[in-house]
Amino acid sequence: MTSVNNDVTLENWQQAPYSRWGFWHLEELVPCATIAGGQGLADRTTLPSLAGIIPDLDSRLEESFTDALVVLHGGEVVHEQYFGEGGIGQRHVLMSVSKSLGALVIGRLVQRGLIDPAQSISHYLPELSDGAYGDATVQQTLDMTVAVRYREEYWASDSEVQVQDRVAGWRERLDGDPADTYEFLKTLKHDGTHGQVFRYVSANTDVLAWVIERVTGQSYVDGLSTELWSLISPELDATITVEPSGFAFANGGIACTARDLANVGALMLRNGMTADGPVIPAQWIADTQRGGDRQAAAGSVFQQVHPNGSYRNQWWVTGDDRGSYYAAGIHGQFLWIDPSTQTIIVKFSSWPESIAEKWTRFHAALFEEIALAVSAK
Repeated sequence: MTSVNNDVTLENWQQAPYSRWGFWHLEELVPCATIAGGQGLADRTTLPSLAGIIPDLDSRLEESFTDALVVLHGGEVVHEQYFGEGGIGQRHVLMSVSKSLGALVIGRLVQRGLIDPAQSISHYLPELSDGAYGDATVQQTLDMTVAVRYREEYWASDSEVQVQDRVAGWRERLDGDPADTYEFLKTLKHDGTHGQVFRYVSANTDVLAWVIERVTGQSYVDGLSTELWSLISPELDATITVEPSGFAFANGGIACTARDLANVGALMLRNGMTADGPVIPAQWIADTQRGGDRQAAAGSVFQQVHPNGSYRNQWWVTGDDRGSYYAAGIHGQFLWIDPSTQTIIVKFSSWPESIAEKWTRFHAALFEEIALAVSAK
C-alpha cells in the first residue's frame, strides 16, 4: 500500500521525521478495519486553551514533539490543540494505548462469566497448550507477568516484536515469517516461571484478543465495537490495522481522535457508567486502579519514574498520592487519568525515540502540573 505522501513508506513511517505524517495517516499505509460507533463530529466554534494558565505550555509541547493535546476537567474540555499534520476529526495511531482499550472488553466479559482471570490461556485456546502461554493465566497475561521468550526491541530486525510488526503488515515481510499472528503466537516459548517478574510483552495483548474472539464468537474488531466503542457515543468510528488473515493488531493498531480517546478516560472516571447504563464494571476499574504486584515491577524503567508504580489489567498505575493511572504507547501516546482532580489528559506525540525515561519523567511532571492547575481554576 502506498501513501499520498510519497516520502512516507511502510519501512519508514515509524521513524522521525516521517512519523509526524505517518501517525496521522495510518489508514493510507496499512490495511485497516472500522471499529464502528461514531455519532458525528460536535460543533466547535473555538478551541479552549490553558496556554495562559500553564507556563510556557506551547514551547513545552513543541519540545516534546506533540501532535495533539486534549484536557478534560469535570467532564468539560478545557484545552484542545493540534500540531503538524493533525486536526479536528483526524485519527492518530494509539500504539500500546490500544492494549488498555482491549482490556476494558476483557472486564466486560469477566463480569458476564465468559472469561475467568484465574483460568489458563490454554483453557480457552488449546492451540497454545504447548507454548509459553499454555499454563499462564489470563490475569498473568493481563498483568504482563508471563514468562515468555520475547524481545521488545523495536528496531532489531530479529526481535519478536519486529516479527510481529511484519506479520501484522506494519513492515515488509521477510522470508520465513509466520503466516499470521495466530501462527506466530504458537511459536513463543517459556522463559522462566509465570507470575514472578513484570515483562512488557506486546504479544500478550494479541493472546487476549484471541481469547476474546474465542469466547464471543466475534472478530476482535467486532468485539471492540459491540463491547466498547459503540457504547460510549464517540464522535467518529475508530480503526484498527488488520493482516490478510483478518486478525487485528490488538497490541498497537487502534487509531482514533484525541477527543474520543478522552471520552474513554471520562468513562473510567465515571466508574464505567454512561447515561444509558454501565459499560465497564466498576469493580474492574477499581481493581485496575489498585494496581498490580509492585515487587514484580521492581527495577523497571517505569518504577524509576514512579517508585510505587505497578501494572494491572494492561494499565500503568503510578501509585502516587492522587491515584493517577494511565495508558501509554511508544513515541509518546498517553491517556492520563487523575481521579483526585477529575482530570483527563490525552497527548499524541511523534517522539523520535520509541521509549525514553526522560520523556516518561517529563510527561508525568507535565500532566501533574496540568491536573493541579485546572483543579485550582
